[in-house]
Amino acid sequence: MKRRRANKAVTVLALFGMLGGMVTLVAYSVPLYRLFCQVTGYGGTTRTADGATGEVLDRVVTIRFNADIDPGLPWRFQPAARKMDVRVGEPQLAFYDATSKADGPVSGTATFNVTPAKAGQYFVKIDCFCFTEQTLAAGESVKMPVQFYVDPAIAQDRNLDDVSTITLSYTFFKALEQGGDAAPPARTTENRQAPRGAVVN
Repeated sequence: MKRRRANKAVTVLALFGMLGGMVTLVAYSVPLYRLFCQVTGYGGTTRTADGATGEVLDRVVTIRFNADIDPGLPWRFQPAARKMDVRVGEPQLAFYDATSKADGPVSGTATFNVTPAKAGQYFVKIDCFCFTEQTLAAGESVKMPVQFYVDPAIAQDRNLDDVSTITLSYTFFKALEQGGDAAPPARTTENRQAPRGAVVN
């Protein structure tokens, strides 16, 4: 009888342990996967860096800019320019325009990727509005900057010889704490009203 109770207790503890492990795995799977993608460029996820390498090549790549927005976020969001031609390795600065159509403050978070996906590991962001949660007041308009470069290492990858155009895409979602259903960005900063270098109209 005692042995049966002991076995039952062990079984219950094992089940609770498995449940706890599953909850932990679910909680950390998204940020771990995001970190993996950022490091490897897997799935079109871009990399980040503090600055450019200093090496600039003659090779020119066309960067196209795309913008999408979730219906639950009452903003207007679009690239300031649809495309630009850049030299590989040369730092560039682009802007996206965002305007709130809400009656009060609304926060949003942006997800991003590049296509073709195989170019993700060579598209490097130095600074980006997508690193932080953005909050716009009623009717407010801002220019959101993204500073980037194409890694010169792309020239050594024969699998990328056919790539002459890279598309950078962003999708804005309403922030989770305001009832949104998007995953949070890779890095967040509290009380961030506008991104670094943002121009408020």
